[in-house]
Amino acid sequence: MRDNSLIQVSEEKVMPELIEKGVWVEVHRIELAAGARAPQVPRDTQDVPLEMRVKGFLLEPAAIGDEAEIETFAGRRVRGTLVEVNPPYTHSFGPPIPELSTIGKELRALLRERGGNP
Repeated sequence: MRDNSLIQVSEEKVMPELIEKGVWVEVHRIELAAGARAPQVPRDTQDVPLEMRVKGFLLEPAAIGDEAEIETFAGRRVRGTLVEVNPPYTHSFGPPIPELSTIGKELRALLRERGGNP
């Protein structure tokens, strides 16, 4: 019979996957700690940190969780913790407003009536 108390299980160290330079990523950074905001800011806002999330192209290989530098479409260089690879844009301007959907056509017609060249 084998004594299992003597068996030693080796722990594998998993190296984090490096993301290549030039890949579209998102970094995160705390700009102001909770409580460090201006006094005129509402209390519920003062109680949470001011966070920054920026998307851009990775300037050097890095792994998720590493400090990394990116370059944005506007050419800004930003440092932060690498949090996502190929992040999507998740914002929207909401659903279309029916009353606004015809404004362009109506304005062109109005300009034509007044002798404009739309």
